[in-house]
Amino acid sequence: MFSQVTKISLPLWVLFLLVFQQFAVGSIPPATFDDSLVSPVSDRLMSRVDTLHTTDTTHQDDEALRSKIKYSARDSVRADLLEKNVYLFGAATVDYEDLHLDAERILIDMDKKELTAEGVADSLGNVTGSPHFSQGNQKFRSSTIRYNFDTKKGKIGYVITQEGDGFIHGEVVKKDPENNFFIRRGMYTTCDLDTPHFAITSNKLKVISNNKIVTGPAYLTIESVPTPIAIPFGFFPNKKGRSSGVIFPVFGESAQRGFYFQHLGYYFGFNDFFNLALTSDLYTLGSFTLDASSLYKNRYRYSGSFQLSYAYTVTSEPELPDYNSRKDFHVNWSHNQDPKANPNRSFSASVNAGSSSYYQNTISSTNNFLSNTFQSSISYSRTFPGKPYNLGVQLTHSQNTITHDIRITSPDLSFNVARIYPFRRKHTAGAQKWFEKIGASYSVRATNYIQTKDSMLFRRESLDQFQNGIQHNIPISTSFNILKYFTVTPSANYTERWYFKTTQYDWDPERLQTDTMQVHGFQTNRDYQFSVGTSTRIYGMFQMPRGPIAAIRHVLTPSVSLSYRPDFSAQSFGYYKSVQTDSTGTERNYSIFQSNVYGGPPAGKYGTLSFSLNNNLEMKVRTRSDTGEVLKKIKLLESLNFGAGYNLMADSMKWSVLSVNGRTTILDKIGINFGAILDPYAFDENNRDYNRFQYDMNRQVFRLTSASLSFNYTLNKQAPKQGNKYSKQELDYINSHPEEYVDFTIPFNLSMSYTMSYSKTGALPSTTRQSASVNGDFSLTSRWKIGFNSWYDFDNGRFTNFGVNFYRDLHCWEMRLGWIPFGFQQSYNFQINVKASILQDLKLIKKRDFYDR
Repeated sequence: MFSQVTKISLPLWVLFLLVFQQFAVGSIPPATFDDSLVSPVSDRLMSRVDTLHTTDTTHQDDEALRSKIKYSARDSVRADLLEKNVYLFGAATVDYEDLHLDAERILIDMDKKELTAEGVADSLGNVTGSPHFSQGNQKFRSSTIRYNFDTKKGKIGYVITQEGDGFIHGEVVKKDPENNFFIRRGMYTTCDLDTPHFAITSNKLKVISNNKIVTGPAYLTIESVPTPIAIPFGFFPNKKGRSSGVIFPVFGESAQRGFYFQHLGYYFGFNDFFNLALTSDLYTLGSFTLDASSLYKNRYRYSGSFQLSYAYTVTSEPELPDYNSRKDFHVNWSHNQDPKANPNRSFSASVNAGSSSYYQNTISSTNNFLSNTFQSSISYSRTFPGKPYNLGVQLTHSQNTITHDIRITSPDLSFNVARIYPFRRKHTAGAQKWFEKIGASYSVRATNYIQTKDSMLFRRESLDQFQNGIQHNIPISTSFNILKYFTVTPSANYTERWYFKTTQYDWDPERLQTDTMQVHGFQTNRDYQFSVGTSTRIYGMFQMPRGPIAAIRHVLTPSVSLSYRPDFSAQSFGYYKSVQTDSTGTERNYSIFQSNVYGGPPAGKYGTLSFSLNNNLEMKVRTRSDTGEVLKKIKLLESLNFGAGYNLMADSMKWSVLSVNGRTTILDKIGINFGAILDPYAFDENNRDYNRFQYDMNRQVFRLTSASLSFNYTLNKQAPKQGNKYSKQELDYINSHPEEYVDFTIPFNLSMSYTMSYSKTGALPSTTRQSASVNGDFSLTSRWKIGFNSWYDFDNGRFTNFGVNFYRDLHCWEMRLGWIPFGFQQSYNFQINVKASILQDLKLIKKRDFYDR
C-alpha cells in the first residue's frame, strides 16, 4: 500500500507486519476534543508528548478497525514502533472506507486510531499542500485536520466546504459521526472564492447534513466589511431535492397603487414530479393579483406547466370621476407528451386565454403587451398500427384583444383514411400500368364552434349561437409522364356536408324588410369538381471559362391546369333560393348554407385554365483555397413565381389577377420577400372592376392594386466552445431562471427587419404602411451585456416601443437595469441580487412601473 516511497526506517515486510498487528488487535479509546486548534504534525515529530485528551483505557475492550487503512507518500513513509505512529511526507494520501485525504504531511497514530494532517509553509510564509478531505458526498479543504477513524469525529482548522449551492467558511470546525458540523466564527456564502465577495457571518453555525444550516445572530459582510444589515438567526435549506417554503416578496411604493408587496407567497415542493407556487401582489390602494403556477414532469412520459392568474385593478379614488375598477384573468397551460411514451397516441396542449385587458393592466413583458391575439389548442391523436386510418380531436380558441372577438371550437374531430390504390396488383411484376397509380383517400371532419364577443361568451343566449356540421371529402388522383418530360396529374374531388340547421330569408311586406330565421332539421349538400394539370422543368446553363463567375443556371418550372365545376346554384340542386329585397320586387339569390360551418356548394359554372411559372436562378463562382480552385454556389433568386387564370365559363371578366411573389437571400444574411397583385381590368365610378381592360383606358396592361416588401437581417457570432463552459452553479441557475440567463458566449446578436405594404382601390387614395424593428444585444466586456429592442412606425413617425437593458455580471452577484424611456410602457427597473437561487431574496430593487406615470 506504499507508492513512490523513497525512504523507510524498517524493512518493508517488518513494517507491514507491525501495522497489520496494530490494526487487528489494537485498543483505541474514543477521543474527546479540547477547544484549542489542532497541534501541527511538525510538533509531534519533535516531541512525543500527547496533546489530545483521552479517556482512561484500562477497562476498555479491545476493538479493531472495521476496514484497512491505505496510505502513501511521495517523499517518505516512516514508522515509529515505540509510539505506534506512521509519518507520511510529501503529497501524502490516506484512504479509509469512504474517507479520502490529501495533504503535504500526515501523521497516523495507530494506538489512538487518529490522523493529523497539515500543509507546509515556505520561506515566504505561503502554505502548500493544505489538507483536502472528502467523505461520501462531502468535500472540504482546510489548514489542519485531526480525525478519529473509529468514532468518525474530527476537528478542523479553518475549513472551506460546499453545502448545496453555498459555501461554508469556518475558523474552528468540529465534526460528529453523523456528518454534522459545529462551526465557530463561520461564514455562509454562495461565492466560490477563498475570500468571498460577500457572506453572512456568525459566531456560531450548525450544519445538519442533508437538512439545513442554522446560525445564531448574523450580519452581512461585503468585501469582508461588516454592514448594519443583521438578522437574529439564519435558516438555510440544505436538503437535496425539492422542499417547500415561503416566497419572500419584493416591497416598494407605487404612485398609482400605493405601497406594495409583490410575489409574496408559498412554494410547495411536493415531489420530483410536481410543484406549486401560490403568489400574490398586494397594493395598499386596493389593487391585487393572485397567481397559481405549477410545473410537472414525468420522465419519458410527459411534461408541462400551468398558470392561473387573477387581477383586480383599481384606478384613482372612488370619489373622483376617473375612478375605475377592473377584474382580469389569464390562463396559460402547456403540455407535451414524450414521443417514447406511446407511439400510437399523443396529447398536447397550448392554452393562452384570458380577458382582453389583462396584459395592459398588469406588469408584463414587451411581447405580451404588444400582442393583440390569444390562441389556444388542445389536441389528441390516435393511430392504429397496421391500419390505414387515424383519428384526431382538437379544441381551439382564438381571441382578438382589440376587437374583443372570440372564437372557440369544441370539438373539431377528424378521421382520415390514408391513400389507397384499388387497381394496384397485389403481386407486381414489371412496370406499373397507368391505372395502377390511381389512388383515393377519405376524410371526415366534424366541427362545433361559437363566434361572439368575449363579454357575451358565458351568457345563456350564447348557446344558440353554436354552429356545427360534418364534412366528408374523397379526393381521387393519379399521375403519369408523357413525352418523357411532362408530368400529367388528373384529379377529381367529391365533397358532402351534413348540417342540422339552415338559413332562410322571408320578405315582410308590412315592415318592408327581409327577415332572417334559422330552420332546424337535417340537411345535406354535395359538390364535385374535376381538374387535370401538367408541368415540366426547363434548365438553362451559361458557362464562363474565365473570370470569377464559372456558370449561371436558370430553372423554369411552367405548369398549366384545367379545372371544371358545374353551377350548383341551379334550381335543380335546391341549394339556393331567391328572396325579395325591396318594395319594387327586386330579388336576389342566396345559399341556405351560407351561415354554416363549411358553407355550401359555390355558385356559378367554373371552368378555369390556370397558368404559373416559377423561376430559380443560381450561379457558381470560383474561389481560391489552399487546395486550389473551389466552386461555390450562390443563390441569386430562390423563387420568382407568376400566376394567373382564365375562366372559360364566365360571360365576362374571364381573366383573373396576375400574382407575383418571390424571395431571395443576399450574402446569406439578408432575407428579401416581395409580392404584388396586378389587375388587368379597369374600375367604374364605384371603384369596382368592370368588363373593360385597363389597356383600353390608358394603354397600361395592368394596374397595381397591392404590393408588399420585407427585409430581414440577422447577424450574430458564436464564441468558440472550450469544454464545459458552465459550472454547476451556472447550470442550476440556467435551469431555474431560463428567461433571465445572459449568455456571454455570444459576443453580439443583431436582428433588423423592415416591412412595407401598399394597397390601392380604384380611384381612392393609396395606402402605404411601413414599419421597422431593431433588436439585439452585445457584450461590451466579458461581464457587461447591453440589449435593446425597438419598433418604429413610419406612418405615425414614432416608436411604438423602445427599450434598453443593461446587465453586469458581478461574479456571485448580478445587476440588471431595464429602461423604456418613452411610450405607453414608459418605466424602469433596477435590480442587484445574488445569483444563487438559495439566496434569491438577497436583492435590492428600485423601479417605476408604467402605471405610475
